[in-house]
Amino acid sequence: MTLGYDPALKRFVGTFVVAVMTHLWVYHGSLDSAGKVLTLDTEGPSFTGDGKMVKYQDIIEFISDDHRTLSSQVLGADGKWMPFMKAQYRRKK
Repeated sequence: MTLGYDPALKRFVGTFVVAVMTHLWVYHGSLDSAGKVLTLDTEGPSFTGDGKMVKYQDIIEFISDDHRTLSSQVLGADGKWMPFMKAQYRRKK
């Protein structure tokens, strides 16, 4: 994952790539007013394998300097976000 802030666009931008997929995920996102939750919007292949492209979000929550979470969700055909992954990251002391 690469992330940065584009001052011309006034939003966060980034990419994600993984060895088991051929898709380059491109992010556009924003930070909440408290500066604690970064929501990254992207589009990619449906996990159902039907060849369709669907909307996804990766949400990074900065809980403390030593702890953050990454949650992922996909937008269903019914228009509702469905969570499918959550990871906890902690700094080793």
